[in-house]
Amino acid sequence: MPDHTIHAVDEKPPLARLLPLGLQHVLVMYAGALAVPLILGSALNLPKEQVAILINADLFACGIATLIQSVGFRGFGIRMPVMMGVTFAAVSPMLAMAADPRLGLLGIYGAVIGAGLFGILVAPLISRLLPLFPPVVTGTIITVVGISLLGIGINWAAGGAGNPRFGDPLYLAVSFLVLVVILGATKYCTGFLGNIAVLLGLVAGFGVAFALGEVNFAGVAQAKWVELVQPFQFGWPTFDLLAILTMSLVLIVVMIESTGVFLALGEVTDRTIGQEEMTRGLRADGLGTLIGGVFNTFPYTSFSQNVGLVGITGVRSRWVTATGGVIMLILGLFPKMATIVASVPQFVLGGAGIVMFGMICATGIRVLSRVDFRGNPGNTYIVAVSMGLGMIPQVSERFFGHMPKALSPLLHSGILLASIAAIALNAYFNGMRSGAAAVADATAAGREAETAH
Repeated sequence: MPDHTIHAVDEKPPLARLLPLGLQHVLVMYAGALAVPLILGSALNLPKEQVAILINADLFACGIATLIQSVGFRGFGIRMPVMMGVTFAAVSPMLAMAADPRLGLLGIYGAVIGAGLFGILVAPLISRLLPLFPPVVTGTIITVVGISLLGIGINWAAGGAGNPRFGDPLYLAVSFLVLVVILGATKYCTGFLGNIAVLLGLVAGFGVAFALGEVNFAGVAQAKWVELVQPFQFGWPTFDLLAILTMSLVLIVVMIESTGVFLALGEVTDRTIGQEEMTRGLRADGLGTLIGGVFNTFPYTSFSQNVGLVGITGVRSRWVTATGGVIMLILGLFPKMATIVASVPQFVLGGAGIVMFGMICATGIRVLSRVDFRGNPGNTYIVAVSMGLGMIPQVSERFFGHMPKALSPLLHSGILLASIAAIALNAYFNGMRSGAAAVADATAAGREAETAH
């Protein structure tokens, strides 16, 4: 019998329930957790064995960051049912860094480590920045994140940029099949199966691609069964000040989003999130990002779809997500499995990418639907100009071709351009809101963002 003197968040279900419930959380976030290392590996033209290293590192660091957030220790971790994963908001600036020969992967890791340290230091101050991020700002940023990523999903569906068979009807057909399976599972499956619709689509697409002889398993036989994830496996990071500042700005945006997710989670679990809990949770975001940079992966945030799962299942125990963290950590120790994942053809990923990244756009639009455009025409200009600036890197790679190369991580990131513009224009048109209004808006945005990763 459960002990009703203990809050549901702190209750420890028996092991027989913990394992399946924790695995459920892992499966819900698994496809999204793997997307960023696959995107960066493709952009950097890394060989499959190195992409597998990124995947293992990502899963391993996911597990560590989730344990910190769910279990907590002095000064770190919100001690709530939270699963951590790599944020999509960092993809655009990291792609810009990857394209800069001065930076590359090691420059990305230096920026991630620097941003993680920055996040740990500024965590207590983030709540004071909430008035700068009303729905017109957060909705615009989330929408631009989704639009920026959609191009990647579309290229995947056609076989991946640089593929000599790009656009092959077979690729398009399998991508479409993945999309159909996801939509079918979403409509006709309930509960757990509905929540892993994207994963089901990927499994179906992979099975068809394998049957058609389109899966290349080169390297799987040579990969080790078990191997520890090593820090700095790609070499010692390089630290570029502007790249660190750029990633730190991304982390501020991510932590604002985390604030909304935490507040929404507090409502779902019926536990009050005070300033101390909020600071511990945001500090864990910073520490998770720092750990990510050390272990060859990327910035971490709280995965909001897992908050939605807490609401759907009614299981509020933080020990369930802690078990999920242990499972993620263990999954990160199997290079052979990661090499199989790295063998998934890009056209299989395409159908899932269009859904995942399109859902981010839809989430941004849902947040913007709460904005008063009719009574406040200034909001229309905020969205219009911010999105216009955010689209520059997507539609014209040479737009900033004559600007200093050092500014590339900023100028070639539509997400950062849109964020800066939205914050500045909102301050110009609307000024600063009250703290109470900012908290209410952040909570509502957190509820909207259940599919924003």
